[in-house]
Amino acid sequence: MKRVLERNAPSFIVLLTDVLICLVSLAIAYQIRFNFNVPDTETITYPTVFPFVLTIRILSFLINKTYTGIIRHTSTRDTVRILLTLLSGSIIMAISNPISFQINGIYLVPFSIIIIEFLLSVFLMITGRLIVKVIYMELKNPSREKTGVLIYGAGEAGLTTKRTLDRDKATKYKVVAFIDDDPKKSGKKLESISIYPSSAIEKLIKKRNIKHLIIAIQNISPEKKQFIVETGLSHKIYVLNVPPVQSWINGELSFKQIRKVNIEDLLGRDQISLQLDKIKEEIYQKTILVTGAAGSIGSEMVRQILPFEPKLLLLLDIAESPLYDLELEIRDNPATNFLNIEPIIGDIRNKERMRNIFNTFHPDIIFHAAAYKHVPMMELNPSESILNNVLGTKIIADLSMEFNASKFVMISTDKAVNPTNIMGATKRIAEMYIQSMNGLGKTKFITTRFGNVLGSNGSVIPRFKKQIESGKPLTITHPDITRYFMTISEACQLVLEAGSMGKGGEIFIFDMGLPVKIADLAKKMIQLSGLELGKDIQINYTGLRPGEKLFEELLANEENTLPTHHKKIMIAKVKSYPFDFVSEEIDALIELFNSQNNEAIVTKMKKIVPEFLSKNSEYERLDKEIMN
Repeated sequence: MKRVLERNAPSFIVLLTDVLICLVSLAIAYQIRFNFNVPDTETITYPTVFPFVLTIRILSFLINKTYTGIIRHTSTRDTVRILLTLLSGSIIMAISNPISFQINGIYLVPFSIIIIEFLLSVFLMITGRLIVKVIYMELKNPSREKTGVLIYGAGEAGLTTKRTLDRDKATKYKVVAFIDDDPKKSGKKLESISIYPSSAIEKLIKKRNIKHLIIAIQNISPEKKQFIVETGLSHKIYVLNVPPVQSWINGELSFKQIRKVNIEDLLGRDQISLQLDKIKEEIYQKTILVTGAAGSIGSEMVRQILPFEPKLLLLLDIAESPLYDLELEIRDNPATNFLNIEPIIGDIRNKERMRNIFNTFHPDIIFHAAAYKHVPMMELNPSESILNNVLGTKIIADLSMEFNASKFVMISTDKAVNPTNIMGATKRIAEMYIQSMNGLGKTKFITTRFGNVLGSNGSVIPRFKKQIESGKPLTITHPDITRYFMTISEACQLVLEAGSMGKGGEIFIFDMGLPVKIADLAKKMIQLSGLELGKDIQINYTGLRPGEKLFEELLANEENTLPTHHKKIMIAKVKSYPFDFVSEEIDALIELFNSQNNEAIVTKMKKIVPEFLSKNSEYERLDKEIMN
């Protein structure tokens, strides 16, 4: 049976069938025209009329190759081609009538017959193909074997999604209903599928045995997506998402593009409104340097900067392969017209190498994203931490001022607030130095501070994904641990906005939304993967890591904020320190690197940053010694 279904009808059989349809349509047209009582005066013209009409039809079919399509896969394009082919033949018949009248004094084919035959042929040829298609689809994949699907969104994307499921013979999904928030659509049908309001979603899931829910709304708000996904997951159904139209292949949606909802989709927020003109004014035809350009934040900064057409974009990183991948991504992207980039391999701790870069290119604006960021790793390597995060930042900042860069924008972290670990303390020391430098030269020094970014290298979400894919338990340090999250794109957009508005000396903090409980995040990811906690996969609590906080802060206790024109960006009122003091303290701290004495290094850091109190770390005892 399967082989019979898969076998294509020979083209000549399709052609003969179409000709037979036209013959039948012509005969019926005469019967309808004369009320099923054709006079003898008309029947005597049959030997002339029928061959004439069929000849025109056959020639038009051969020219337009309407018989070459695979019937069971008839598309809208095929039906339009059939319509135009028949119409062109009918027009030729109509034009032949005046010619026949001039020669014989009669119309060869009455105009009414031409019109009726055309309508009947169109109806029978198109309907016949659609019937074959429906029968094939039903035999190939009976409805009783299909999985019930709800499509949320009865717009163009929703209709396209339904058609994609219908035409993909490999799928076993049957669209049961559409859900739409537009009250004008409620109660109506879209291609014979009923449209229901969102209030009916739970009832439909229970009553119609729904197993899949596809979100097919373009530009949906995060709140609405959260509601839809929560509803689906609460009933243990699989939730899928239709990608944006611009990512469809050649403007058409394929079944494989309908993917599962990611946790990033639920944690994102409404699109950020940026002062694009102001940002372009800052960047356009300027030489821009991005340190740490191959990292998660750095690479996204590069992508965000490119559309503003800098004169030259310098991509600085010590990691060769990721930097090479970024360069290829930019150069191979047809949407990127800007190719004036300069990948640079270099270590920000190497002053002479950095000086050569500044002396060669004279960057106008520096976005400093290079840093060591992993808390447990830095807790084990304090000397390297201060060398990269403190000395590296100092070198880039000093050269920025020496070569009269207009702006230096440092990307910091919420872990710099009341730091409990080495990494956070190094970032706070770097903040102090950057802030103290403002006003010493022409360069405006600006700091941006935000929390965790979704999907960044080594962050919790990629780790959870790997654990789920491998079937391993998800590891969480503590049941109550919480974190702020922001998408990489959102964070980098806000960095650009803050950089453009900064006058110098500010520490900008971003609205990170509400903190997210990591345990809840893990449970949601398990559900989105179609797994069941406790049955398919487990969660293991391993205890807080060295230097790790239960919750992060964006402001220290004695700090408060000032608003800006952007509702998601605020200025932190942070205690500032004199340049001479900070510079001397940092020099003394870096000098300790040579000793490789971790205790001496951490003790010095605690004296520079008095609020630095270690947690879950071997260095907690140093706090007691300093206090005593």
